[in-house]
Amino acid sequence: MAPRHYNLKQTSVLCTASLAIAGLFAFLTTSSEVRAASSHRDRSMFSDSRAAGEPVMAVVSLRNQRVSVYDSHGLIARAPVSTGQKGRETPAGIFSVIEKEAEHYSNLYDDAYMPHMQRITWSGIALHGGPLPGYAASHGCIRMPYDFAARLFDMTKLGMRVIVAPTDPAPVEISDPALFQPKPGAAEAAAARATEAAEATRNAEQAKLAAGAASREAAKATASVRMAENLKARADAQLAAAERLAAPADSEHPVQPAEQIKDYATAKAEAVDAQLANARAEQQQKLDALSSARETAAAAETARTAAAQQAREAARALEPVSVFISRKTQRLYVRQGFQPIFESPVSIADADRPIGTHVFTAMDRAGKDNLQWSVVSLVEGGHRAPATEGLGHGNGGPDLAEAKDALARITIPQDVLDRIEEMAGPRSSLIISDEAASSETGKGTDFIVLLSGEPQGGIKFRHHDGETARTDRPRGVPTNWSAPFANRFSVW
Repeated sequence: MAPRHYNLKQTSVLCTASLAIAGLFAFLTTSSEVRAASSHRDRSMFSDSRAAGEPVMAVVSLRNQRVSVYDSHGLIARAPVSTGQKGRETPAGIFSVIEKEAEHYSNLYDDAYMPHMQRITWSGIALHGGPLPGYAASHGCIRMPYDFAARLFDMTKLGMRVIVAPTDPAPVEISDPALFQPKPGAAEAAAARATEAAEATRNAEQAKLAAGAASREAAKATASVRMAENLKARADAQLAAAERLAAPADSEHPVQPAEQIKDYATAKAEAVDAQLANARAEQQQKLDALSSARETAAAAETARTAAAQQAREAARALEPVSVFISRKTQRLYVRQGFQPIFESPVSIADADRPIGTHVFTAMDRAGKDNLQWSVVSLVEGGHRAPATEGLGHGNGGPDLAEAKDALARITIPQDVLDRIEEMAGPRSSLIISDEAASSETGKGTDFIVLLSGEPQGGIKFRHHDGETARTDRPRGVPTNWSAPFANRFSVW
């Protein structure tokens, strides 16, 4: 067969077609591989081997792009994630859930849907459902599979600890005398205060009802007095008229009918006087009863208010307390219910030597008056314990040794320690770090501690000069709307 000859134009067309076919084949092959990989990556799990308890912490691994959720007994859920892309990296550090919103929409990215949002900074870092391309692709948030995000949202409460780690650490069970233990009987005292408050509330309600009934009775008595007073006024007027008829000015002897009218009017006036006296006596009795009932109700309300306050204080004493010790500032800080409680200086041995970042968490009660503690260590360049199905047990590994060394180097004043232990309970935490608390720590947050040696693009992009920035807005509000504390850097 004679060779075919192509001109330059034909050759160009053929080359273009060949490249297009090759590109299409590569795209289809790559797409198939991506779908397969995505299918593998998108698998998420919730524990079905046991009844999952309430989540205590979530650990996000930036390296492995996955989130692991733990209750007091160990791992209960795991899923792939997509964190912040280069330049807008999700910052590594220690956070907690500070707000939840099932239906959330971005105020910057074309009203982008961010379902089952769980915020961890007011400047806009959050966990939420979203697409997972298989690599870090967000603007700083932590995207999770939609179904997983919905289920996790229903399980969590405000305050759940969220640890974003460069690697993939897991909580390891730890026992150390330096870890806080609650004062004996705190739970029983709180229950007793709650019972007293309930009883005081019932007493106050009953006293209030009694005062209301006494008030109605006093009002009836007062109405009876007014009626008797009106009858007396008419009777007195009739008697005066009868007296004028019975004793005319031009006669020394009264007319007999007029005398009878006078006698009738006199008797009627006397009867009305007696009725009025009785009405006034009853009124006074009812008024005295009303005064007593009001005093009783006021005393009961005062008792109810005091008991309710004591119950709130006792209940708050059972809320998790967060303690943060910073090597950088050489101080200890205490927060409870997202509110600062107090702070104190501490002594740190070898203060110039790094201490690492460690999160100790009271996972649950171990007996009546003891706490079961775990630790997650975020030591730069140090060994990382692999994520496990349950809580790892202390075995003298590098992470546990570093955590115990950190505890041993810190001396807390006894009065401060006593005060903390009065508040310590399940879910309480102790954070030890070389870092100071981030400027993201503020009103309505637990301690937020960032690792300075890791990229923080997702925070820097949202920098708000220490001001609280909220990024949420209602649906239907124009995109140029801004929240009272928002600015142009408050983005998702």
